[in-house]
Amino acid sequence: MTPDDRWLAAVWPFVRGQLPQAPATVLEVGCGSLGGFVPALLDDGYQAVGVDPEAPEGSDYQRVELEHYDPPWPVECVVASTSLHHVADLDEVLDRLEALLVPGGALVVVEWAWERFDETTARWCFDRLVPPAPGEEPGWLHRHQERWAGSGQPWDSYCRAWASQEGLHPGEKIVRGLDARFSRQLHAEGPYYFADLAGTSEAEEQAAIDAGLIRAGGIRYAAKRA
Repeated sequence: MTPDDRWLAAVWPFVRGQLPQAPATVLEVGCGSLGGFVPALLDDGYQAVGVDPEAPEGSDYQRVELEHYDPPWPVECVVASTSLHHVADLDEVLDRLEALLVPGGALVVVEWAWERFDETTARWCFDRLVPPAPGEEPGWLHRHQERWAGSGQPWDSYCRAWASQEGLHPGEKIVRGLDARFSRQLHAEGPYYFADLAGTSEAEEQAAIDAGLIRAGGIRYAAKRA
């Protein structure tokens, strides 16, 4: 099972628990090249569409940025998993999400608070990495480990410079923007890195968070449109 498969399997119960009843219309923002939760949504009887410039081919996907997606009608639910922290204009995208939802529609967000990825948390993650197999592309945590080692910078300086270069939005800014537009139903912080760590479960990462060994990087948020 790939890290992406592990992530989708772990997060799906949370997403599924926030959805309206099938056959509601669901739009997944940033479904990625694997199709995100769209296959699971379709299997459960939802009318689902995934939007992403790198989405798979097929009638259930639209290869376009959200800002340029024009659905035939508003949807009953929007799901956004790790797609908001790297959009170009956060306010524009959040306004778009609000406009896409019917009144009372559900919003389900899974996000990363990169600003909490401190040195202690990074080292905890790096200690749980195994070298990529021959011919295998290194994962994002492997790349950070290598780049940081080669930068000669303190972790905080390295991480903030990287986030600035990538144009990443902090998790706290995302939550503020969501709260300004939607009626919050749930907001929880928890694991984020486990899917990319060898032999580390979501529960084990949560235990490390509870023990104060690392900071919670994951955000799970559910809300309704007024």
